[in-house]
Amino acid sequence: MTGPIADLPPADRYRALAARFTEIVGAVSDDRWGSPSPCDGWSARDVVAHVVQSQRGFLEGAGDPLPAGPWVDDDPTGAWAATRDGVQQVLDDPARARREVPGRAGRGPLEDTVGMFHSVDLVVHGWDLAQAAGLDATVPRDQLAWARGLVTRMADLARSPGGFGPEVEAWADADETTRTMAFLGRRPVGD
Repeated sequence: MTGPIADLPPADRYRALAARFTEIVGAVSDDRWGSPSPCDGWSARDVVAHVVQSQRGFLEGAGDPLPAGPWVDDDPTGAWAATRDGVQQVLDDPARARREVPGRAGRGPLEDTVGMFHSVDLVVHGWDLAQAAGLDATVPRDQLAWARGLVTRMADLARSPGGFGPEVEAWADADETTRTMAFLGRRPVGD
């Protein structure tokens, strides 16, 4: 698995982005799960619940439900790990990964929807979660460029209800991560 995130096949892209999200989930201290995130009205736990539910819900709707795992309310780390492992197992099976299913952009291979929409969620919600937990929220440059490029190419769909909000203004000396997240409609916690 080498090269920029954009050049990886969907299974490897998901694996790389899920590894980073896993690191962030694992670094959240017990006393920070209720902390507010940049997602209005969502706590750190709510961010993980959204990622888990959206990935599980998509695969269930595609006729490929994941094995049960712990509830996010009881064990956010375990719930994410069970979801991640189940999604990766689907992506690593070519017959399952390439099956045509309905997705946000219409019918297409299951791996395309996971490799785009659910993978970009890992980048953005990883930042949300790091912000909520008071962790280093810096996102690797190749992930920022890939997420921004995907949202730019699919702007109408990406910014539709249930997607990203409108771009917000970042302060003049904001770092690259903050500027990209502002493009995706995010402001740092407390801003």
